[in-house]
Amino acid sequence: MKIDDMDAFVAVIRCQSTNLAAEALQLTQPAITRRVQNFEEDLGTTLLDRNTKPLKPTPMGLRVYEQCKAILREIDSLRELVANDGAPSGTLRLGVPQTLGDVVLLDALAQIREAYPPLRTQVSSGWGSSLIARMENGELDAAAALFPPGKIFPEGIASQSIARMPLKVVAAKGSAGKRSYKLKDCYTRGWVLNPDGCGFRAGLQRALSEQGLSLSINLETFGTELQLGLVANGQGLGLVPEPLLQASRHRDALEVLNVSDFKPQVDLWLFHPRYLGNLQGPVELFGEVAGHRLLG
Repeated sequence: MKIDDMDAFVAVIRCQSTNLAAEALQLTQPAITRRVQNFEEDLGTTLLDRNTKPLKPTPMGLRVYEQCKAILREIDSLRELVANDGAPSGTLRLGVPQTLGDVVLLDALAQIREAYPPLRTQVSSGWGSSLIARMENGELDAAAALFPPGKIFPEGIASQSIARMPLKVVAAKGSAGKRSYKLKDCYTRGWVLNPDGCGFRAGLQRALSEQGLSLSINLETFGTELQLGLVANGQGLGLVPEPLLQASRHRDALEVLNVSDFKPQVDLWLFHPRYLGNLQGPVELFGEVAGHRLLG
């Protein structure tokens, strides 16, 4: 029984596709198929229901999958024991949401390159939930993303909150008119927000729904700076972490609305697989720089 065959089987179950598993493990689809077949032959049982799309495990396959995850975690732990003393090399695969990329990446990548010259960095962007999924599939070594305080991460992923920030409702300067608002007073002005899938947007929508109010979107677009520029031009209200507002070039053209019944907070989380080997140092540096850049 080979570890590579077990790894291929786990990847197929996680990805629900041999093609996606092949991409995650940087193999060909026939190689993944062959490894899974070898694993089934070694165990003497069928692990995949090949009549379903997406691929699903058989009842026995599901039990084997859970056991394999535990075995692979222990193997990672064993590798960690012998890898920590070596100098980091190869590729460090990082994930960040677009909300943070412009603020944290330049400094983080520069400091990692200076501290660990042999190490190459590769960066992916996406919503926090998609970064977690990619990490579970073995595609990322670490990620920084914004989630609510108290976020629970999946088993096998280590996490820590490295910064806590208030989210601020912003409007074009001079457009407030009142010293204090409630959500029902301002929601009809419409919002400039990220497309659906953003945690900020989801939190706002929940708060509005609890009051029987609807979410009115004037514009949806990626990029904090673009959103704040549109808000400054009077296109609607925005929702932004306070440090990103303070760092924005549009700051002087905006004002914060005091919304008394909506005071959300968000944490910057650093998360990674539980066993990092000699990538532990670069990942910790990435987290330190990201937290420092946001909190200044």
